[in-house]
Amino acid sequence: MKNLLFALLFLFSLPAYSQDTWTVITPTNEATPRHENSFVECDGKLYSLGGRGERPVEEYDLKTNTWTKVADAPMEISHFQAVTYKDEIWVIGAFTGGYPHETPIPNAWIFNPKTKTWREGPAIPTDRLRGSAGVFVRDDKIYLICGIQDGHWDGFVSWFDELDPKTGKWITLADAPRPRDHVSAAMVGDRLYLAGGRTSNAKNNRVIDTTIKEVDYYDFKTSTWTTIDAVIPTERAGNSNLGIGPYLVVMNGESGVQVPAHSEVEVLDTRTNTWSTLPNLLQGRHGTGTVFLDGKIYVQAGSGNRGGGPELSEMEVIEWNK
Repeated sequence: MKNLLFALLFLFSLPAYSQDTWTVITPTNEATPRHENSFVECDGKLYSLGGRGERPVEEYDLKTNTWTKVADAPMEISHFQAVTYKDEIWVIGAFTGGYPHETPIPNAWIFNPKTKTWREGPAIPTDRLRGSAGVFVRDDKIYLICGIQDGHWDGFVSWFDELDPKTGKWITLADAPRPRDHVSAAMVGDRLYLAGGRTSNAKNNRVIDTTIKEVDYYDFKTSTWTTIDAVIPTERAGNSNLGIGPYLVVMNGESGVQVPAHSEVEVLDTRTNTWSTLPNLLQGRHGTGTVFLDGKIYVQAGSGNRGGGPELSEMEVIEWNK
């Protein structure tokens, strides 16, 4: 009995380390490799769509651990942040065509998972067209932030626009503090956060190395922009951001400091503006999305190195315990 008590005292005196780590999901069938795509949840299922080339829409069913091709793409769709609105998937602020002069798609495209069909959505004002922009949903409105007008060539902007999806009406809002493309937008509470991204400028041979360190947020309560003092720990673009409670999660991405895509997962506590880390991804990647569902973070597809490859299809997951 004495030995058991000593053993228990020793056990409970050990530091409490988190056992959470990323796990590769092994599905019954392989998804299509892709990058510069989007990855999004809709009605409890996960969808991988778009990417370089005309990649199909694929649906992942967590109950059966199976990927299913549910539709072809209406065209090549790349460099976009898909969002879910009223049980449909909206694509706005996307590109089509090849590097370095990818062309902004002039209207939204909407995918209905129930009917497995695409339809054209509202047109984007011609003087606000761009791709590689951040997109998010708030209070029945869809928002388009930053982006670049001419592929990777030139024309990065700080524009901020609101779309009423019921009427197709656009409203111009206050510009962000700085332009950025290859950017991911995330809501934390009633604030829009921008962390990561770059100012692609192939016209002057500056693309990968133009990453942005500042973190900006827009407060919808005050209609003002603020730049926080705590810069992003790992500068990267083509990253994927999530808002979970009071936290901003930044992951994925590419930069000029290394050839492999970034695997770092960094978390900003927006209450204190302090950064912490989660375990690194098993596979660094950029040019894809991430999903938070039922207490877990999922990430899938993307490019394993900066630039255009290798294209990935694997999916990883981690429990969120903050």
